[in-house]
Amino acid sequence: MTRVPHYVSRGEGPPIVLLHGIGGLHAVWRRQLDALSERHRVVAWDMPGYGGEGIDEPMTFAGLAAGLGALLDDLGGTPVHLVGHSMGGMVAQEFAVAGQDRLASLTLFATSPSFGRPDGDFQKKFVADRLRPLDDGKGMKGVADGAAMAGLIGPLAEAGALEAVRACMARVPEAGYRAAVRCITTFERREALAAIAVPTLLIAGEVDPNAPPPMMERMAAKIPGARYACMADTGHFGNLERADEFNALLGGFIEQTPAPRP
Repeated sequence: MTRVPHYVSRGEGPPIVLLHGIGGLHAVWRRQLDALSERHRVVAWDMPGYGGEGIDEPMTFAGLAAGLGALLDDLGGTPVHLVGHSMGGMVAQEFAVAGQDRLASLTLFATSPSFGRPDGDFQKKFVADRLRPLDDGKGMKGVADGAAMAGLIGPLAEAGALEAVRACMARVPEAGYRAAVRCITTFERREALAAIAVPTLLIAGEVDPNAPPPMMERMAAKIPGARYACMADTGHFGNLERADEFNALLGGFIEQTPAPRP
């Protein structure tokens, strides 16, 4: 039986489930937990391997999607508004392949439908670069303090956004992070986009180097009826960089989504 991942929950009402990225924890959604819980039950998970539990090796997207299914069971089975950021957006896509009947809506934020070939040169360099601070003995704080993290934040971010992102990254369990870095290079779901049939919103950051707007706009065009929004002067963490704008986009989309049939 698949374990229920650790999660936090705020508020009451139609559930919103938030999935963080490779360098996050549930705390990266703190501004959404506060703002959206006035009208919804807002749930933010710690991805399997990130919540202090043991980790199944190797980490796979099928296993992460199964963990999400166990979490939805624990919430009672009501269709949820699923929101995935970065790697969390990949987990959301993986889950939607067979589980979109459990979704009221889908929001894909600063993510992509593919990472290419896991044995490609780009992927090998990605793994080596991301794991180098750990291999050099600097720990997760070394990962968090690296220059690459600063490059993910846009020029007009709210005060404290970079510090909040780095604080989350520094708390990620090393074993979970190592497994996730290897797992993300295996993702490939481009052919599944056309089969997504729930109301879908894609949110890009204008200066996000990891999920560039042109790529996300092409991705949106392949999902029937999907909406696309681009946040100006925003990097990879729009939910923290410009939280009020992000909350208005997400909350407005969810409020306009028809209630799913039981």
